Amino acid sequence: MNKILTLVVCLLLAQTAFAGGVDKVVCKDKTDKAGNVVKDKKGNVVQVCKTIKVHKKLEGAKPVPSK
Repeated sequence: MNKILTLVVCLLLAQTAFAGGVDKVVCKDKTDKAGNVVKDKKGNVVQVCKTIKVHKKLEGAKPVPSK
C-alpha cells in the first residue's frame, strides 16, 4: 500500500514541475551541398526555421579568491 501511495504522490509532483522559458524562432538561410544559398522561383532566399526554448541565465555566487 505504501508503494502505491508513494507512486501516486510522485506522479502528482512530477506534473507540477515547470522549467519555464520563452519560445524563440531562429531562422537561417538554406544552403545546398556546395555551400550556395538556395533560392525559390521568385528569387527569394529559402530559410529554415526552428523554434527553441530560451531559459533565463541565473547568476551564481562569486568564485573563491585564490591566495
